[in-house]
Amino acid sequence: MTSLLIFLFTVLLVVWQPRGLKPAYSAALGAVIALLLGVIHLPDLTTVWNATWNATLTLVSLIVISLLLDRAGFFRFLALHVARWGGGSGVRLFVLLIVFAALVAALFANDGGILILTPIALELADTLRLNRSATLAFAFAVGFVVDATSLPLTISNLVNIVVADALHLGFAPYAARMLPVNLVALLATLGVLLLLYRRSVPRTYDLAALPEPGSAIRSRGVFLTGSLALPVLLIGYFVAGPLHLPLCVITGSGALAVWLASGRSRAFSSREVLRHAPWDVVVFSLGMYLVVYGLRSGGWTQQYGQFIQAAQAHGAVAGVFSVGLSVAALSAFMNNLPAVLFATLGLQDAHLSSTVQTTLSLAAVTGADIGPKLTPIGSLATLLWLTLLRQKQIEVSWGEYFQVGWRLTLPVLLAALVTLSVLSLE
Repeated sequence: MTSLLIFLFTVLLVVWQPRGLKPAYSAALGAVIALLLGVIHLPDLTTVWNATWNATLTLVSLIVISLLLDRAGFFRFLALHVARWGGGSGVRLFVLLIVFAALVAALFANDGGILILTPIALELADTLRLNRSATLAFAFAVGFVVDATSLPLTISNLVNIVVADALHLGFAPYAARMLPVNLVALLATLGVLLLLYRRSVPRTYDLAALPEPGSAIRSRGVFLTGSLALPVLLIGYFVAGPLHLPLCVITGSGALAVWLASGRSRAFSSREVLRHAPWDVVVFSLGMYLVVYGLRSGGWTQQYGQFIQAAQAHGAVAGVFSVGLSVAALSAFMNNLPAVLFATLGLQDAHLSSTVQTTLSLAAVTGADIGPKLTPIGSLATLLWLTLLRQKQIEVSWGEYFQVGWRLTLPVLLAALVTLSVLSLE
């Protein structure tokens, strides 16, 4: 019970954040307690670091790139073009914004997408003088999409990289399996969001109120460097596997190139951006994994593995849904990173064939990416989203969030799991 109590205590601190305590410090505290009480041991530090370093450094590099490009006006430039492509139709703009958010999340990870797109969506709503109902529609759309459609690439979400590393699954094989699942998730998201907000989204908006896209660019050098770096990065991700290069090497090289270009810009301080990069995600990831690793010592991951074995005995579909729904529920109430770490260890303890383990691990990814949107505490991205809204004097109560969260999450999650089940039967 000691390992379980430490885990629950740590998750409580991460979610509650008493007196502004950062999640990274909470995770580190939980890991120290587990170490002092003998739940984990010093050699486990090396094991856990080997499992998390690539994922966390890749995420940090992606967010550094996104923050630098955001300061240069890259994303505002694109968002203003998206707004112009809407042609004055509120529904068309809503759909285009959702697709744009999904693309940003795919390439810059869900946390980077939240940091970038939430302020842009709120600025766009303010520019077009939308009322609170319409503003919340745009905000909820962005906040939901960047998590729910962060399935397609390993770089799209921290949990994706963690699971792919655990499976030794390359960038291309992962994308081949999850791109169709993500496409279905995006289409389901579009349908549900339009159904929920059809009365909130304005029928028309004034194109003349939009500034010229070029006015958003603050540093042309950084803008051009980022534009050139993105396709190079994508190519690099696909060749990283055959060359046996960690993703963080590819992403870190891209971050360095954009940062060096930013250093020559007078529009903003590249050093300041680097100082504000989310370095604490390294501590959070390592600390949280150590706490979850302690559950293996207590036999909890083995019990989860037995549960999965029993479900898989009823067929591939039962296995996919058992893992996907259980991880979604754990993510919604305990945060998605510890949930997927727990599931990954449990699947390793289940001693399944490599093919089955890969499919069920991808079901865990699906549950961990979409399931957290059920509650405001399911992912750090959602907690960050709520903070950004408060900074703009927009309060969303937990009750208001729950009313939207379950309506959005359940149909999208089920559609994604059905798709993964069908693909696993082929």
